[in-house]
Amino acid sequence: MNHAAEVWAVILAALVAANLPFVNERLFIVGPRRAPKALAWRLLELLLLLGAVLALGFLIEDHLGRRQAQGWQFYAAMGCLFLTFAFPGFVWRYLRRGGRGDAMPDTP
Repeated sequence: MNHAAEVWAVILAALVAANLPFVNERLFIVGPRRAPKALAWRLLELLLLLGAVLALGFLIEDHLGRRQAQGWQFYAAMGCLFLTFAFPGFVWRYLRRGGRGDAMPDTP
């Protein structure tokens, strides 16, 4: 796999991982079903998935060669990018028709 494909793989993994907490009702994707799942659980899952995507990126970087040292600015930018990627899932879960966490019926 070339470098560009590896970069796109990490970006795609981040996009999918950022939206996973908002599109399923299971704890940590495979745990017991909780309907409706509280926002605090979703945020905890989002934080753990951010760590998983960072680990994937570091793993790919290790595979390419020596890892670069990162300062706090990198982690702050990565966190903001991950939250931006999570926006479509958040809107789908909380801001559509009435702002409830569960689906609303389409009755007039």
